[in-house]
Amino acid sequence: MDFLELHARESVRDTVARCTHAGDGGKLTELADCFTPDGTLEVKGRSSATGRSAIVDMLGEGATPADAPRTTSGARFFQRHFVANLTFDAITPDRIDTRAYFVVFGPDGADHWGRYRDAFVPDGDRWLIAHRFVAVDTTAPGSFLAARWSQ
Repeated sequence: MDFLELHARESVRDTVARCTHAGDGGKLTELADCFTPDGTLEVKGRSSATGRSAIVDMLGEGATPADAPRTTSGARFFQRHFVANLTFDAITPDRIDTRAYFVVFGPDGADHWGRYRDAFVPDGDRWLIAHRFVAVDTTAPGSFLAARWSQ
C-alpha cells in the first residue's frame, strides 16, 4: 500500500465518522456535506434522495424534536450509530467501494441495525459519498425507527 492509497482509506474513514457524528447530532446539513453535491442516499425498500438538499429533506421527514421523548421507556431520545467492519472492496484513483455493518442505539438499547454499501469519489483532499445504499436488517420492537416507518 502506498501513501496515496493510505491517505484515501483514511479520508474514507474520516467521512464515515463525520457523517455518523453529524447524523447523531441532528446536523443534517453537515451529514449531507459528506455526500457529493449530486450524491444519492438510498434506503432499501423505502426511499432515495439525490442531492444534498434532498438528503436533508428525506432525513428530516418525521424526525423527532430533541425535546420530545418518543421512546418505549419515555427517556429523552438520542441516537448513536456504530459502524463496524468497514471493508474496502475496490480502490481506484477515481472511486472506492466499501461495505460496513451498523447498529443504532437509543435510550432503550439497540434500535435498528443493518449494512451500508458506499461508493466514494475524490473531492480535493477528501473522499465524499457518491452513493450510499442502506439495508436495514431489522428494527427492535417498539423502536424509534419502527414507529417512524409505521407513520
